[in-house]
Amino acid sequence: MTPREAPARPAAARLGIVDWGIGGLGLLGHLDAAVPGLDVVYWSDTGFAPYGLVPTAALAARLGSVVGELADRGCTEVVLACNAASTVVDRLRSAPVPVAGIIASGIAGVPDDLGGIVGVVGGRRTIRGGAYRRALTRPGRRVVSRVAQPLSAHIEAGRMGTDAFAEDLHRIVAPLRGADAVVLACTHYPAAEGAFAAELPGTRLLDPAAQMAAELAARVGPGPGAGERVVLTTGDPALMRTSAAAAWGTDLPSITTVGR
Repeated sequence: MTPREAPARPAAARLGIVDWGIGGLGLLGHLDAAVPGLDVVYWSDTGFAPYGLVPTAALAARLGSVVGELADRGCTEVVLACNAASTVVDRLRSAPVPVAGIIASGIAGVPDDLGGIVGVVGGRRTIRGGAYRRALTRPGRRVVSRVAQPLSAHIEAGRMGTDAFAEDLHRIVAPLRGADAVVLACTHYPAAEGAFAAELPGTRLLDPAAQMAAELAARVGPGPGAGERVVLTTGDPALMRTSAAAAWGTDLPSITTVGR
């Protein structure tokens, strides 16, 4: 009798994470806890124009190029850990690997039975796109959206503790006081969760990155990866390292510059 061959070991998943800056490092933190051993390549695109300011076709083309580069680097799946980028995820269906956007996770993370007022704070492109409002509005629930554009710039620049940040946050979330929940629809915002909580006492803060990490954990599961972390940036590695430490308390000892 021929001995039965051992089943082939599944190939290790290698996840690409795309964000314009350091916001997606919050997702990476959740993944470290939820999927130990997952290999990750993180692409920070600060050398390119801010995603929220780029015309739709140009943004889709840029992201298609980035996803292609990540596929060439061995990524088996890419997630857009940026709400602005996720507004064009439907245009990336022909990418060489599956691409998921964080907006879908943000919507899925709002409990179906949650009524009352649900706030959504995000960048201009995210809010004007209306995906959260359309998906979350239902009988017994009112969605209140707020453009919070300056906050991500403050966080990216390490200005969370400044008077300017506090003043902008106070102005932006004032209409959301008393809301039952608020979706932090920019991956930078959870870095300032304490400040949001102080401005919105009693309001449940929902982090789409936590939901996305849970979805990835359920889909990918523990695998044979070694937990490799590759960090790439089209911008300034020294600035990224400083910003990551200020926002997330994350040490990025090795950052590789890639072409714009």
